Amino acid sequence: GLTMPSNVADALSFIVGSIGQLLVYVLLLRFLLPWFRADHRNPLSQAILKVTSPLVVPLRRFIPAIGRIDTATLIIIFFVLYLTLFLIGLIISINPGPLVLALSAVAYIPMLILRLFFFLVIVRVIMSWISPGGYNPAIALFHALTDPIMRPFQRIIPPLGGFDISPILVIILIGALIRLANGLVPFPVM
Repeated sequence: GLTMPSNVADALSFIVGSIGQLLVYVLLLRFLLPWFRADHRNPLSQAILKVTSPLVVPLRRFIPAIGRIDTATLIIIFFVLYLTLFLIGLIISINPGPLVLALSAVAYIPMLILRLFFFLVIVRVIMSWISPGGYNPAIALFHALTDPIMRPFQRIIPPLGGFDISPILVIILIGALIRLANGLVPFPVM
């Protein structure tokens, strides 16, 4: 068959992987909002629900939630990851097979959750420098999602000179967990 130059394949797989991951991050936020009891009236929460509802709501008719687990959203996350990995495989001319794709899609879910929290903690820190004490719907949502992770570290590490340095430890720990999780992905291409 026709093969494309490696730099073109690399660029295309980056684009496909980025778009797939962005969609998964939005779906993960939808999945995590109820777990962290985030305010569903928050404009950013509303936007997340609005953007993801066309995918999730039709599937909910057939697949109900199991307790607090939004099964429909989780299944859509799996299929988006599976499709993304399949397309990247096509672009880079590697066919890992359906089982490896499925296992990789499953393995990517916790890793992308970790990456999402890594990003949320970093943005939370930056926003605390830019607008300390100011209200913004995004900041409120980031706090709702990251407070349960940050609180144990904030109890252990007191502020130094008025600076909360606990996010540094959280970022290092999440970074280490991401590296561990990456080793569990059979087809690590994102």
